[in-house]
Amino acid sequence: MPDISQTLQSELLDVANALADAARPIALKYFRSSGQNLENKLDEGFDPVTIADKAIEREMRDILAKRRPDDGILGEEYENINGVSGFTWVLDPIDGTRGFISGTPTWGVLIAVDAGEGPVLGVIDQPYTGERFIGGFGTASMTRGQQTYDLVVRKCADVSDAIVFTTFPEVGTDAEGAAFKRVAGQAKLTRYGMDCYAYALLASGQIDLVIEAGLNAYDIQGPIAVIEAAGGIVTDWQGNPAHQGGQVIAASDKRIHAQAIELLNG
Repeated sequence: MPDISQTLQSELLDVANALADAARPIALKYFRSSGQNLENKLDEGFDPVTIADKAIEREMRDILAKRRPDDGILGEEYENINGVSGFTWVLDPIDGTRGFISGTPTWGVLIAVDAGEGPVLGVIDQPYTGERFIGGFGTASMTRGQQTYDLVVRKCADVSDAIVFTTFPEVGTDAEGAAFKRVAGQAKLTRYGMDCYAYALLASGQIDLVIEAGLNAYDIQGPIAVIEAAGGIVTDWQGNPAHQGGQVIAASDKRIHAQAIELLNG
């Protein structure tokens, strides 16, 4: 991690919280409502975006223009902005839009600060449950209401004792799906469809592995910062940095991380 002063750390954290605070009422206005104004990004298939996605990202960009005008922005819904400060805000206004439009509270607002070689700060915010998971600068916590709790991943020595999550049962390509099934076949329990909330559960010590493919940088940078600050590990399927997306494995323990990578590449 680059050398970032305590003053700047506090400023970045304050801005990250301001972005998440601004996103909450917009998301809740449209969640489980009939006014989502759904669009499909694809000519073939289904990749939804709602009015809430766009409204949240616009609001976050407006805040950054006022408070961090020299920083870059990488967001899902609008064009990238190249900054001059060395910091880039990586934004996914609603990660898990399919869950959002289905009424399940598994989506979240993802925010990260990339200092050039990956995220140094990340937020997973779930407006409906009121949970905010924050990780960076050596600490990780979850806040709900007036209560704040430290986040610590749990130990898991063997894949046979692991709970593994992924969002889509097919995972990605046929080959990627087959690779995931090799891990799932060894695991104690496999669950599907949790979107970014799965990463929050891993950081909270509830589960052990999240394995996905086809991710973008804005899908994973927030979760990376939270999980790493909680003591976990996030890489691609070959053990390399995963902050640019693609194939991603998040693990609570380096032992099952190594075992899962071997199975993925078996």
